[in-house]
Amino acid sequence: MNEHILIVDDSKTVRNLVAFIIKREGYKVTMAEDGLDGLEKLFSADKIDLIISDVNMPRMDGFTFIKQVREQETYKDLPIMVLSTEGRPQDIDLGMKLGANLYMVKPAQPEKMVQNIKMLFGKK
Repeated sequence: MNEHILIVDDSKTVRNLVAFIIKREGYKVTMAEDGLDGLEKLFSADKIDLIISDVNMPRMDGFTFIKQVREQETYKDLPIMVLSTEGRPQDIDLGMKLGANLYMVKPAQPEKMVQNIKMLFGKK
């Protein structure tokens, strides 16, 4: 298993924690500090297999980021998981409407996060 996951979050602590959790599972990780950086990394990477994105970020928020990813034909089926402190129903609805496959509210349990990643990859 060497799927490549892009983590987009303005908090260095969160990026590092999520990266630590998923690297232990054998995933390759690239990190971005906001939506603009995320698009740059996505477009310049060889292949990204999954995106984990926050919502509240400077320069470009997660909702705009997801919308822009989904507008690219190449990435219309790329799994996207939102990981955010924004847990209001309207935020979750918006994230899903814009094209997220899954919405998790922080703080997320590491085991649940890994389970959800495997599910998005179609694995048990």
